[in-house]
Amino acid sequence: MTVRERQTHCHHRYPPSKQPKMPVERKPMRYAHPDGYTGVCFDESGRFIVTSGSDGDVRIWESLDDDDPKSINVGEKIYSLALRNGMLVTAVANNIVQVHSFPEGLPDGILTRFTAEVNHIVFNTSATSVAAGSSDFMVKIVETKDNSQQKTIRGHEGPILSVAFDPKDLFLASSSCDGSVCVWKIADQTRVASWPLLTKFNEVNRATSICRLEWQPKIGKFLAVPVEKAVKLFERDTWENTDDLSDDSIMMTLNVVSWSPCGSYLAAGSIDGSVVVWNVQTRKCVERFQHEKSYRICAIAWHPSNGIIAYTDAEGNLGLHEGVLANVGSKELASCSNAATFDDLFDEEDSDLLTKGMNLSPASPMRQPLVDDGDDGEDDNVMAIVNRSRHNRAIEDDNSNDIGFSTQLEKMDNDDDDNVQTSSAQTAPTFAGYSGPVSTPQQKPFQPCSTPSYLLHRFMVWNSTGIIRCYSDEQDNAIDVEFHDTSVHHAIHLSNVLNHTMADLSHEAVLLACAKTDELPSTLQCIHFNSRDANKEWMVDMPNNENIEAICLGQGWAAVSTNAQIVRIFSIGGVQKELFSLMGPVVAMSGHGEQLLISYHRGTGFDGDQCMGVQLMELGRRKQILQGTPLPLTRKSYLMWQGFSAEGTPVFADSEGIVQMLNRSLGNTWIPISNTRDHCKGKSDYYWVVGIHENPQQLRRCSTFCNVV
Repeated sequence: MTVRERQTHCHHRYPPSKQPKMPVERKPMRYAHPDGYTGVCFDESGRFIVTSGSDGDVRIWESLDDDDPKSINVGEKIYSLALRNGMLVTAVANNIVQVHSFPEGLPDGILTRFTAEVNHIVFNTSATSVAAGSSDFMVKIVETKDNSQQKTIRGHEGPILSVAFDPKDLFLASSSCDGSVCVWKIADQTRVASWPLLTKFNEVNRATSICRLEWQPKIGKFLAVPVEKAVKLFERDTWENTDDLSDDSIMMTLNVVSWSPCGSYLAAGSIDGSVVVWNVQTRKCVERFQHEKSYRICAIAWHPSNGIIAYTDAEGNLGLHEGVLANVGSKELASCSNAATFDDLFDEEDSDLLTKGMNLSPASPMRQPLVDDGDDGEDDNVMAIVNRSRHNRAIEDDNSNDIGFSTQLEKMDNDDDDNVQTSSAQTAPTFAGYSGPVSTPQQKPFQPCSTPSYLLHRFMVWNSTGIIRCYSDEQDNAIDVEFHDTSVHHAIHLSNVLNHTMADLSHEAVLLACAKTDELPSTLQCIHFNSRDANKEWMVDMPNNENIEAICLGQGWAAVSTNAQIVRIFSIGGVQKELFSLMGPVVAMSGHGEQLLISYHRGTGFDGDQCMGVQLMELGRRKQILQGTPLPLTRKSYLMWQGFSAEGTPVFADSEGIVQMLNRSLGNTWIPISNTRDHCKGKSDYYWVVGIHENPQQLRRCSTFCNVV
């Protein structure tokens, strides 16, 4: 066949509207999560692809060929995720919106709660607010620095399908199962526009489309809404439907839309796996492709700087299309790849210009911590190797790594007119970013051998004596205590009326503690099951200005440390015997016999390092062994576990897997005895340490052993 014949054949095969536009590199899709809604986005650098699924995991992929992506478990099921400025926000199965640091996955508290499933969450452009839409018909706008600052939008008569921030933070758009798409004024939560565009449904999982609408980036001129087989464009302020984007290849209802970062191109995915990309200015289709198995497209995300589209389907698969804008004109592509235009710089408030060149990570000192919602969690499956993120129980703070400020302003937009370009470059303000050491957020208090409290079923403690489990769901809120040696005591079942979040267990007693609430003080409860008299239980309320942050048990005593940096020592019968001040905020406490080990913050760490000290006391002899001695954590790590060996020697483990033991014979120095990372099968695995034996040399994790170096 000649070249001319091939060209003629090609024209007969493809109508003009369906001519192949560009060479898109289609990589085979790969499994990412179980079937169900699967979210996807890129991090701001474009280095990672981030997905979420019905298994409750967030996975961080370095590429589509990454065979061992980092996995972070954030709940039982994820309905939506959003990522910005090092904050990973997820909507999970227990009707909450929560924050984790990225990429470490450290819990950073709960943003807000609903009374039904949260179906969609998004950041605003500056990442200062998160909008969330729920099946309880409500939309909430929550500030990320102070989650007590919330705005609630009411007016829909059905579950919310999706929400979208206007890039200028004046309006919020929402779609609902009541069939309407609305635009709300954020300042007073009033409705400024409403269109009956969708088919009505009673539940989200029955809706034909999840109608993932989205505003045009930067200027917000258009609101794109997927309706039936077209994308409707509504113009800002007039709220008129100025145009519909469609294509002959679209055979079924569109499900999601996504703008390119420059705002010049729009991609849409349908419920039968069709993906179409339009040039919004010309209203022409520039690319189309079909899912290899015609599965429903759940989410679409553009790479922040390259013409790459990531997408996921309802079966949990992840796909990637490279070179989507390969044949777009160089002039158009140049304008699309630039981060901001000269005019865009001056669309913002004057105060925003001062920080536009700075990438304020959540670890920045300028960001205030969220309300702490507990520091422990659960993992029902007792495994020798467990996912690291499920046991970052001690940290409900921000990312301790990759901290710093970006020192470059966004590049100016290219312009065909050289004079205009020169003028822009001369008048554009520049600011010198801070490039010195950046303080590390302090690790929050935790209970050794526990798992995070945002999970419904969790371990409050697992030690050499036994296990304390907590169950918190709609049917039951209870605590179960089991003993490894049943001759010590029979199993105990307790009703968790006070919502205890901390626990410790010894051969003498069960110690429980709860945080203070608006109605109740922080309370310490002890069940002394080895007591010889009838009074086997006692409770102590802390002063109104104190909140319990760490507890532990020893032989004949119980200790509690509060946010006032005060440690109180009680007899096992409930009498306060001692009280003293710590030299910094407590991180963790452990007891063994008459020994009390306390780790605390000595000061502020920098560049990802924690600055911790340790205090070791022998209460029976009223003797201080260590006071203010620095805790030698590995660089850019945090304290993961602390305790004592079976023989009574202090031991700790950090997040890098290094286990260190106190060497009393060499001036109370710390020596590394094991690196648990050497035994991990993948970079997302972590050994959950629960104890150490010096003879034989064994490290105990759950109920199995590994050799100590």
